[in-house]
Amino acid sequence: MSLEEKVGQLFMVWVRAGFINPASADYARLRETMQKYHLGSFGITVPTEDRVLIKASPLDAAALTNQLQSDSKLPLLFAADFERGLPMRLQGGTAFPHAMAFGATGNPKYAYEFGRITAEEARAVGVHWNFFPDADVNSNPSNPIINARSFGEDPDAVASFVASFIRGVHAGGGMATAKHFPGHGDTATDSHLALSRIDASRQHLDQIELPPFRAAIGVRVDAVMVGHLLVPALDDDPNRPATISHRITTGLLQDELGFHGIVVTDAMNMNGIIRTLTAGKDCDASGGANEAPDQQAGAENKVSGDNAGCDAAQLSGRAAVEALKAGVDLILIPADLDSAYNAVLNAVRDGEIPQSRIDRSVLKLLRAKAALGLQRNRFVDLAAVPQRLEMPDSVALAQQVADESITVVREERAGAGFTPAALSVSSASSASGAPAPLLPLPLPGPKIEEPARPQPDSLLVLVFTDDMRSEDGRELVREVRARVPSAKVVYIDATLAYALAPHVQQAMTTASRIVAAVYTIPTAGRTAAGRSGEGPALDHGSACILGSVLESAADRTVVVSLGNPYLITRYPEIRNYVSAYSNVPPSERAAVRFLFGEIAAHGRLPVTIPGIASRGSTLALRRH
Repeated sequence: MSLEEKVGQLFMVWVRAGFINPASADYARLRETMQKYHLGSFGITVPTEDRVLIKASPLDAAALTNQLQSDSKLPLLFAADFERGLPMRLQGGTAFPHAMAFGATGNPKYAYEFGRITAEEARAVGVHWNFFPDADVNSNPSNPIINARSFGEDPDAVASFVASFIRGVHAGGGMATAKHFPGHGDTATDSHLALSRIDASRQHLDQIELPPFRAAIGVRVDAVMVGHLLVPALDDDPNRPATISHRITTGLLQDELGFHGIVVTDAMNMNGIIRTLTAGKDCDASGGANEAPDQQAGAENKVSGDNAGCDAAQLSGRAAVEALKAGVDLILIPADLDSAYNAVLNAVRDGEIPQSRIDRSVLKLLRAKAALGLQRNRFVDLAAVPQRLEMPDSVALAQQVADESITVVREERAGAGFTPAALSVSSASSASGAPAPLLPLPLPGPKIEEPARPQPDSLLVLVFTDDMRSEDGRELVREVRARVPSAKVVYIDATLAYALAPHVQQAMTTASRIVAAVYTIPTAGRTAAGRSGEGPALDHGSACILGSVLESAADRTVVVSLGNPYLITRYPEIRNYVSAYSNVPPSERAAVRFLFGEIAAHGRLPVTIPGIASRGSTLALRRH
């Protein structure tokens, strides 16, 4: 291989999955970029519209990977963020809940099956490498970007789930990635927006942050993703996050912990790294780089605009060079591919980076491709794709995980006050003659005509979502209406919250029971309620509506969190609180099944909710 070809193997850029004609100008530009820079890998993503993902067909994704493979001199590696299975990006595949739902089941065997099934389905569409599992220990309730993506706050439990998932990925023929080294759980900053800092001692890191990574290395994880994290206990240079720290990436990860696989950066177009390189300079080089990776999926991944006083292209190049010098093998999503590629090329030619250093990383990547069998067959069978996705047993397993994760954190029994989450009770334990609890929700009985006396609406469902154009709430509402066709449903998002407030207030007056389904999931590049240093939360308008509902009708309302389990800390007046941990359809179905008494709540909190409940707490409510 020429030096130019070797350097090209060290870069991965996003490619948007979707239908594309190989004879089109768009594909011609993509092919030209791949061949010009000798790219060795692509990350599969999809277009977005105001943060709503425009998901692609699995067949379109498979056709695209095949076409790129046919136009590449060497086999390509394809990777994706399939943190919840293929449906995180594609309109097909088995949808699994967020990692924290697995933690709530307490069963690492589920993580093994999750890894295996997702790897097999990914291979079916030509994707070899999953940027998962999340090995972060979510010890900070205010974490805005990890949260439910983590298996929990107990390092030993997280380590067990991480190792099981990786074993499953290997059984399914795929590659796994432990992220975000050396641990992104104890921070209140989203590194897509700013540089995150972990102010913990080395002893704390050894006890809390590092055990899951040690477990991952112990089961021969294929890759470790290094985060844009300042960790003074490991490297006291305030301008040297882990991504470009030789002490952390080589000294700790490779030399001390003994990891010999592929070291990959987190996305290099994130402000967490860009701002580091502008520290002390009179400029703002963020350009377009503060967007989440999904927002910057162009073939060349260039930072937009020239900012006064600094050269964004040069910064992208310097970041790539520093990461390789630190010990990284693969540069993920450079802010400017042309500058990053040429900067590395020149650094080798000038002797700043030894060619032997490049050879070592290239050999790792080529060996990974060989281990996947890509030198024998780099293509997938398009005709087999439908048969290999969403197999009935896989779908049933995902639903079982969602069902077993449902956790009742708080329930108020009429006349008895709150039931502490740390206690285990049954639905039959209320005092004889006491009023029935709010849950389970009743099914409608035979219709009785009483024209002289209007009946109140029995059920009001409020769906709080970031954007009502998204899929959030669709499956939940279908499941509710299958049981209570007359249920009144209101979707609420930031755009329409203020306009809907009077309508919601009116609907509350005729509702005997209210379900507030709150979708607050960790989203890259988004601050909670417009504020930094908080976990995922509702925007101001939606938060006001939920607060008003609880002020007027807390005794008639059950709040279901389909995402951030810590949501209750913002609304301590909640009297009935259920956590499903995820916004995927299986979690929506599980929540409805529990609400109507069809399944029990077996989940145990994998995290502590400050002032509310401790890790391991549950209300084991038996429903009939």
